[in-house]
Amino acid sequence: MARFWRVGNISYGLGDEGNRMSRRLLDVTVAGAAILFFLPLLLCIALAIFAEDGCPIFFSQTRLGQGGRHFQLLKFRKFGAAAGTMGLPVTLADDPRLTRVGRILEKSKLDELPQFWNVLRGDMSIVGPRPESLHFADCFVGSYGSLLSHKPGLFGPAQVFFRNESAYYSADEDPERTYRRVLFPTKASLDLQHYTRRSLLEDLAWIARGIAAVVGFSPARLVKQPTWPAGAAPFNPSNPATIDLQFAGSPGMASVVEDKQR
Repeated sequence: MARFWRVGNISYGLGDEGNRMSRRLLDVTVAGAAILFFLPLLLCIALAIFAEDGCPIFFSQTRLGQGGRHFQLLKFRKFGAAAGTMGLPVTLADDPRLTRVGRILEKSKLDELPQFWNVLRGDMSIVGPRPESLHFADCFVGSYGSLLSHKPGLFGPAQVFFRNESAYYSADEDPERTYRRVLFPTKASLDLQHYTRRSLLEDLAWIARGIAAVVGFSPARLVKQPTWPAGAAPFNPSNPATIDLQFAGSPGMASVVEDKQR
């Protein structure tokens, strides 16, 4: 007879415990190996940031972790020191706050490398939903709230398909509004398709897809509408005012395409 126990509003079984132990072993192994492998690059990036704009080298921000727990996410600083924490809570294409080194880090995603430390600490996993800032904590309503039952991660569906998220903000629409009304619901819908039926094998597949996306290859296209409509409704696949998700192929694979037929 299967045994289950409950923590908060989440039920766990013996199989879940085995999966968590396997994922934790994967996390520690991959993160530890990555830090050792990238150590020379980490030092070079730190020196470049310091040479251009001084300290601090790292950017630390409170993010939502598993169960809504707060933790400090680490990144290499890509905005000028004078920018502080003020301004938009999202990064735009050609954001004026970016330093010269920061622009390289933004395009290459090398600013994310310090998050392997977050993985070692247990704040994050190698695969999981993108850790959201407290500024958008109110977006986790309805079914989207279930994403907080998973440990946030470096790689996953939303990270792969929104590899170049900054390109999806329209000059005609408030960026924060676009994120709340269109981008967050779309990313959350992508993640829910995977994390409700995830397996260790699928996690390994998303690691491979994530690495491929970083170097410029994605298994699907994400097509931007010329203009996000003002007052766009929350994500609805049948609503032509939003971008449509079409899932096909192997489990976890998706393509995000603009619906031009309706």
